[in-house]
Amino acid sequence: MDYAYHRLARSWPRYAWWKPLITGLIGLVIYLGLSIAYAVVFIGLSFFMPDVFGGFADALSTLSLDLGDPITFAFAIGSIALMLPAIILAMLIMGPRPLGLLSSVAGRLRWGWLARCIPLALAVYGVVFTLSFLFDSAVGAAPAAPVVTSTTLALIVLALVLTPLQATAEEYVFRGYLMQTIGGWLKHPAWAILLPVPLFAIGHDYDLWGLADVAIFGIAAGWLTWRTGGLEAAIVAHVINNTALIVLGAFGFVDLNADSGSPFALAMTVVIMVSYSALVVWQAKRSGLRSTRTMPASPPSAAPHPAFAVES
Repeated sequence: MDYAYHRLARSWPRYAWWKPLITGLIGLVIYLGLSIAYAVVFIGLSFFMPDVFGGFADALSTLSLDLGDPITFAFAIGSIALMLPAIILAMLIMGPRPLGLLSSVAGRLRWGWLARCIPLALAVYGVVFTLSFLFDSAVGAAPAAPVVTSTTLALIVLALVLTPLQATAEEYVFRGYLMQTIGGWLKHPAWAILLPVPLFAIGHDYDLWGLADVAIFGIAAGWLTWRTGGLEAAIVAHVINNTALIVLGAFGFVDLNADSGSPFALAMTVVIMVSYSALVVWQAKRSGLRSTRTMPASPPSAAPHPAFAVES
């Protein structure tokens, strides 16, 4: 029997409809514990290393988190990244097995396929971001030259180290756990692709245009996950998108604390995700990528003993 990505939980013989709910509760408890411990470390450092972490406690108490500050950035992005160990530990406890089913239909993260997606995403994002920058420069909406400050290098290093973990964590939760949870209950992939999107969007503190932007990305990432049978293509897009924006922010080209979107930014996301999705599907067909997992059919029930057969 073949299982699409969103139905992989049902390929586990010990699957039960209620188990994903318990997995989510366990993951939430683990995540809250890790988050508290992470915050305590930063608060402690603000007392022991006031020259470096001095303003963190005040910023946290007032919830005025400035992502342009490397310490605050490390805390905010690192806190989101903690979702990854939380969901992995929860699934180790509850299943399904193998754990790699959360990654793809192959039962593992397909590193070779992930590597093939990287140049596709780099090409699409590179072209669209360049055209956008040229347009903004022409209308005077962007700085003419990069601005290097005392925090630029630190932000770039943190972006390269933490942002891939943060983006990957979100994919494992929203396109992994949630898609497979819903897919275990509802067979059509549209439910598994669309229902997690509102949760993914409201996790971002943006205005209506910004939320629509995030929702478009979430729908495309979910569709790619289903279409390719794994998280790899979505992870690559998410990592490159977030890392590129933060690096641009480190040089002053974008506002890292912006909480509003725009029709232009929304159109950019549509162009990027449609173009990237088309290239990924082309590459998947070209490489013969499997998008389903084949499992042996359950053995037929034993026929009743003749002595106990029901007469018609």
